[in-house]
Amino acid sequence: MILSLIGLALGIIIGYYIPVTYPDSYSLYISVGLLAAMDSVFGAIRATLEGKYDNIIFITGFFGNAILAGLLAYIGDRLGVPLYYACIFVFGGRLFQNFAIIRRCVFNKLLNKKRGD
Repeated sequence: MILSLIGLALGIIIGYYIPVTYPDSYSLYISVGLLAAMDSVFGAIRATLEGKYDNIIFITGFFGNAILAGLLAYIGDRLGVPLYYACIFVFGGRLFQNFAIIRRCVFNKLLNKKRGD
């Protein structure tokens, strides 16, 4: 856990001091890729709380989902069809679903601890 927090703090510091810029035309692909990556992170948190976490599943899902979302947005952009809506719908829905399950798991653990179970 402490290693995760150190990595997060290091990433924030690096991101602050080394700003990365990209063309405005890439913003759609990056935002959809970030949404997919966040879905994977919330899925990993959920799996950890449920005791089902697997590092290989997380890593392949993290990069696979982000690449697939970016690819769908790119193909849709080339065809003139907004395929990125599918990514927003699926990954956004799963993000909120995972958050709801995480919230329930945390509250259940806190309530059980408070009761002394």
